[in-house]
Amino acid sequence: MSASDMRDSRFALRILLGFSALVAFLVALIVLAAATTLPGISEWVAVTFDSGIGLKNAAIAAAVISVTVIIVFALAAGEGLIGEIQFMIPGFFLFFVFFWLMIAWVF
Repeated sequence: MSASDMRDSRFALRILLGFSALVAFLVALIVLAAATTLPGISEWVAVTFDSGIGLKNAAIAAAVISVTVIIVFALAAGEGLIGEIQFMIPGFFLFFVFFWLMIAWVF
């Protein structure tokens, strides 16, 4: 190896070590932040979702989620609003029933 190759290799090693130290520091900060905020967040979740969401509120959430998913699918398909409407309507109802029952069951 020539002198310039060794110099480049050392420079690359310094960059790698510096970047690794920075990533380790950021991970440590995230772990520290999570450790200090999780007790408060878990208490809020326990109080907010204690009684459950129920089928009525789950139906509203499922309708919003289903419409959003169908719109995203239609935009991704390009001509989804015109050429594939016969598949989108049953898909909407399948998504709605799935999300409705899963939200009511989980929450």
